[in-house]
Amino acid sequence: MPSTQTEFQFLAEPTDVNFGGKVHGGMVMKWIDQASYACAAQWSRRYCVTVSANAIRFIRPILVGQVVRIKARIVHTGTTSMHIYVVVRASDPKSPEETITNRCFITFMALDEAGQACSVPAYEAKTDEDRHLEQVAKHAKEFAKQLDSDFEQLLGWT
Repeated sequence: MPSTQTEFQFLAEPTDVNFGGKVHGGMVMKWIDQASYACAAQWSRRYCVTVSANAIRFIRPILVGQVVRIKARIVHTGTTSMHIYVVVRASDPKSPEETITNRCFITFMALDEAGQACSVPAYEAKTDEDRHLEQVAKHAKEFAKQLDSDFEQLLGWT
């Protein structure tokens, strides 16, 4: 069975920050997408595309020189989709104490060689934490469907 998680670790660099000296939110979102893609591709053994990003929370800023650790893990699968929980942590490189800076759910879809959605291996929650995260992911999935429906009905967006 493929691995359910992947982890990236690196230093926040001066090129990653905004004028306030904090890492750009867009840069953090890029890192989240990259770690999530690696997790999804590793799980499905396929090229994958981002479907949605739900509940991205910016909890604490990341500073230049901090060690950034991003953990992405499969928490639910559909027929062709993978729902990934991502946690971003930052710390001073001289300290073992980490702070959670961001968290979210990202959904990816696996594609075959023709660019069509294809099936992915089923995920099975094994621990209480896994089961809880899977329930939250299912809730986020239903919320996203409801939001799409609301946009279609209220705004005529398709």
